[in-house]
Amino acid sequence: MLNKSQLEHIEKRLLEERAKALRSLGLFDQMAKADRESGDSALAAYTDHMADQGTEAMEREKAALFATKEGRYLYRLEGALRRLYNDPKTFGTCHTCGADLGFERLDALPHARYCIDCKVKEEDGN
Repeated sequence: MLNKSQLEHIEKRLLEERAKALRSLGLFDQMAKADRESGDSALAAYTDHMADQGTEAMEREKAALFATKEGRYLYRLEGALRRLYNDPKTFGTCHTCGADLGFERLDALPHARYCIDCKVKEEDGN
């Protein structure tokens, strides 16, 4: 079970990670807006070289994947904050077996919900 100072530390880590994820998503929104606006310009009528078009498409796909990954990460962080605020006494216990996750694991991965053993079993499909 985590003590009060450990819980406060994990809360701070979650809030810092959430701020980073929001900044990343904000940057993505700005990039997407600039891309849409540049497509409306008079120069958009001119076709680029096929290689340039492929590069631009690849960059847009990478940006969309990044936003999706950041979005999922933000969702996990928000869930961890809700768990922490709603029930601080059980925060840091494995959702599967109830074992303590440990402060070191939560410091490294503050949104963790499973102990390492249960996480390995889940990833192995057992």
